This record gives sequence, C-alpha cells and structure tokens, in this order.
Amino acid sequence: MAETRSPMVPALVYAALSTAIVSSLGMLLVPSISQEMGVPVSTAQWMLTLNLLAGAIATPVMGRLSDGPHKKKLLLVSLGIILAGSIIAALAPNFTVFLIGRTLQGLTYGIVAVTISLARRYVDTPKVQGAISSLSVTVATGIGIGYPLTGIIAGLTGFRWAFWFAALFVLSAIVVVIRVIPNGPDEHAASIPFDSAGATLLAFGLGTLLLGISEGPRWGWGSPWTIGILAVAVVLLSLWTRAELRSDHPLINLRVLGNGEVLLANLTAVGLGAALYIGLSLASLVAQAPASTGYGLSLPVFWAGFVMFPLSVGSLAANRLVHRLGHKFSLATLLPIGAALMAVAGTLLWLVHGQLWEILLGMLVFGLGMGAAYAAMPALIARSVATEELGSSVSFNQVLRTIGSSFGTAISGAVIAANTSADHHATAAGIDLTFEIGAVLCLVVFLALIVNGVATRFRSAT
Repeated sequence: MAETRSPMVPALVYAALSTAIVSSLGMLLVPSISQEMGVPVSTAQWMLTLNLLAGAIATPVMGRLSDGPHKKKLLLVSLGIILAGSIIAALAPNFTVFLIGRTLQGLTYGIVAVTISLARRYVDTPKVQGAISSLSVTVATGIGIGYPLTGIIAGLTGFRWAFWFAALFVLSAIVVVIRVIPNGPDEHAASIPFDSAGATLLAFGLGTLLLGISEGPRWGWGSPWTIGILAVAVVLLSLWTRAELRSDHPLINLRVLGNGEVLLANLTAVGLGAALYIGLSLASLVAQAPASTGYGLSLPVFWAGFVMFPLSVGSLAANRLVHRLGHKFSLATLLPIGAALMAVAGTLLWLVHGQLWEILLGMLVFGLGMGAAYAAMPALIARSVATEELGSSVSFNQVLRTIGSSFGTAISGAVIAANTSADHHATAAGIDLTFEIGAVLCLVVFLALIVNGVATRFRSAT
C-alpha cells in the first residue's frame, strides 16, 4: 500500500490530465482546422465525431481490463496510443490522416477509469475516497487549463503546435507512470475471461448510436440514414443487454448497475453531461462570434480559450470543499447540490450572456456544480460495487457522460442549424433558445434528484 506522503495520487492525477489536454484540442480548433486544411466546417466537425466514437468504444473495454491484474501496463499502452495519435495529427499532410490521429486520441476517454482502479488498489484506504473524487473532476478542472493553453499555442503558432504540446504532455505522463506506479501485475485482481462478444456488441451499438446523434443535425433527424442508424443501434444494444445478462463474466455487470446509488449516478451523468456540453459549446461560440451578430464577443482564438478557465477554478474549488466537508454530507446529497449549481449557471447564461464577465461568471458556477456532482458519482459507485467490478462500473459512468455530451452537441447543433442567419452565424434567438434548453435540462435533473431523495427518505421511514 502507498505511504501517507506517496506521490501515487499526484501521479495518477497527472496521467488523468492527459484526457483534459487532449479534449481541449476539440471544438476550439474546429474553425482553425477547417481553414488550414481547406475543408468545410461541417466536415471539420468529424474531428469531434470520430474522437467521440473511438472513446465510446474504448472506454468500457479499458474499464473491464482495468479490473484485471495488468493495470499499469494498460495505462501505459493507452497513453502510448494517445501519444501516437497526437504525433500523427501534428504531422498530418491532409485531413484524412489528421482524422486517424484524432481517432487514436479517443482512448483518452478511458484513462480516468483506469486511474481510478489504480487508486482503489494502491492508495491507503482512508485516502482512497478523496483520490477517486479528485480523479473524477480532473477532466473538468483540466479543461479550464487546457483550453487557454490550446488557444495561446494555436493563436501564436498554429494548430499543429497545439498537438505537439499534447504529445509532449502525454509523453511526460508516461514517464511519471513508469517511475511512480508499482511494477508487476496486481496480485489481488482476479483473472477472468474477457467478454469479447459483449465488447463487440457494445462497441458497434454505442458507435452507431453516437454516430446517429452526432450526425443527426446535418443529415436531418427524419432522414433514412439517421433513422436507420439509430434503429440499428437500438437492436445492437438490446442484443448486448441480453448477452450481458446471460454471461458469467460480462463486460459490464448490468445487475450491479441496478443498485439505487449506481443508477442514480448513471442517470445524472447523462443529463448533466448534455447540459454541460451545451453550456461549453455555446460559450465558446459566443466568445468567437463577431460583434455584428448582436451577441458575439469577437475574441480571437488566443483569448477565447480563457473563457473556460473559470470552469477549472470552480471545479477545483468544489473538489477541495468536498474533501474538507464531505464527512458532513452524504454523497447522495452532493449530486443535487451540484445539479442545483449547474441549474443556476445554465439560467445565468440563458438570461445574460452579452458581456464577457457574464460568460465567465456562468463558467465559474458551472465549474462549482461540476466539481460537486462529478466528485460524488464515482464515489457513490465505488462504495456500492465490489472491487473487481469497479473499473467496468466507473467506465460505464464515463461512457454515459460521453453519451450525454453527444446529446448536448446534437441538441445545440440542431437548434443552431435551424436558426442560422445569411452570414452563416447563429442568430441571437437561436443562441437564447439553446441556452434555455440547457438551463431547463439542469433544472429537470435537479428536480428528479430531489424527488428521488424525498421518495428514498419516505421508504426508509416506513
């Protein structure tokens, strides 16, 4: 077990930060990629879609493998693939090769689940709950740092150097993992057969689902392509559910996911993931839109990344408060608190977003809500499932956050597409409506959590 002052937790947090750094290479750089590679913005959006698809497929597989004995090897191999993807994207001579790099970078979505499994194994028991909470909010905290860095680097030197920076960061994470994480297999982990059939069905099911959600706004929600792909996704995921329930060693133990606290964390992940991505994508869009739109702040990419910095400050502050005051509140209480703060942030952005300070305030409150809610989710799961199921259960929660984010992208994309002016910018009415949808979604999640809490207390009393 780790000593009290072991560098284990900082090393795991540093490795998990690679997810945030790579994530910051997404929507902020779409306009730059479109211009420098000579493709339309709608085509450049595939750098987000393929990255998301790869993450949805890799995350549950990495989660299950992290329950096995070779946790460190899994983390190093994953970081190595992400490093290769970053270098390929930085050197890409054309958009097709660039997309290959972005697809390999999709493995970043599974890194947090692996680091949480390592923390559960090697961190002292009194400190493991705090370590898991810190790792869960690392991505949110890191995005607030990664976006300004990406904006600065891309603004001064071009997008390729932003990818080189990501490559160097991932390389440094590999060095830290090699030096700090114990060598050899985890002797306490059980060696069980890998559920190849379940992994294949889930990969294709999630892949088709996220493809339909991501491309629905462009193809049209009523088009045969969208309807057909979503129908295929439903069939594949139904087959996967049936296979998992019958398997002795499922990729994801669905019976464990039926636990009340685990189910609560997973449903919240979808709703808040969607609302969060609506807020983030619109804040970035408003920051870079020209003033002629009536809402744009006309910030160059150099400064636009700083819009996300308060998100990092808020999530980090909330995580510190959770560590200090967590013993005074139940983990289930932190979820509605986080949802309430995110509802406040969503409402603020909906009502006032014409000035930079208003956007920054909204991002700060969003970060506070994220820090509370995202710290509670994996902690609820960790105390409700056996150690051998932790990696797959937490990774599934990460997948649901990704699905929620994809829903948020699809919702904002569909509304903006339907409210575009002649100069190809979103109309003010479209921006207002999308912010409103995000705020309402946060409020719905918050009210659902309150109703669940009241119902749970009533059942306990009787």
